[in-house]
Amino acid sequence: MAHSLKCHTDADRHNRPDLSADAVRTAKEDLAACFRMAARNGFEEGICNHFSAVVPGHDDLFIVNPYGYAFRELTASKLLVCDFNGTVIDGEGEPEATAFYIHAEIHRRLPRAKVAFHTHMPYATALSMTEGAPLIWAGQTALKFYGRTAVDENYNGLALDHQEGARIAAAAGDADIVFLKHHGVLVLAPTIAEAWDDLYYLERAAEVQVLAMSTGREVLPVNPAIAEAAYRQMREGDPASAQAHLAALRRQLDVEEPQYRH
Repeated sequence: MAHSLKCHTDADRHNRPDLSADAVRTAKEDLAACFRMAARNGFEEGICNHFSAVVPGHDDLFIVNPYGYAFRELTASKLLVCDFNGTVIDGEGEPEATAFYIHAEIHRRLPRAKVAFHTHMPYATALSMTEGAPLIWAGQTALKFYGRTAVDENYNGLALDHQEGARIAAAAGDADIVFLKHHGVLVLAPTIAEAWDDLYYLERAAEVQVLAMSTGREVLPVNPAIAEAAYRQMREGDPASAQAHLAALRRQLDVEEPQYRH
């Protein structure tokens, strides 16, 4: 299912930008930690899914996972730095083709999206395959995403060119969460911590909704006024909560899988 991107490596690497800053190293470690924890939670699908983050201090470059690796294999040093033309500026290997075409266009066209996580995680993907709006706003966790979602209704096969990536970016609009019909989900955020937090709770919200739907009983949505109020309560502390969530994730991995940092 995955496709290698036929890109080129920057042979003249002595002219490449300085990527030795602590902020770049931290971003790679944070991203590697998210890959590892996503694998633990069953959010990945083989070698097909991908996370990216704009390189701190370099808005024309992004970090992304290399083709051919499962999430649980990834470390900070295995991650690639690419430009929007597909040139690998740093790292060994090449990105998966759909990863490049989706993420390059997301970061190019939506500057607010410093981070983009794309998965086929099972429960959220299941809701992308159903009729109507994916989330019913019936569970408290789902209310974190109230008014923050969009649906790409026009599945068009694999994203193997810039036009498909541009179409997905247009479908995202101002949303943070994009349900890609018949495909999966895309989480956009200003920080790696907030992307991870949204990804995690999105799948939890989808899981409990699928379980509720499986009972065959009517799933009752929350009153819209209360849903809006609860959403605002959650969003007030979201950035700080997300940072704490990522820190907890890294503490676990520092003990159990410290190689993610290398």
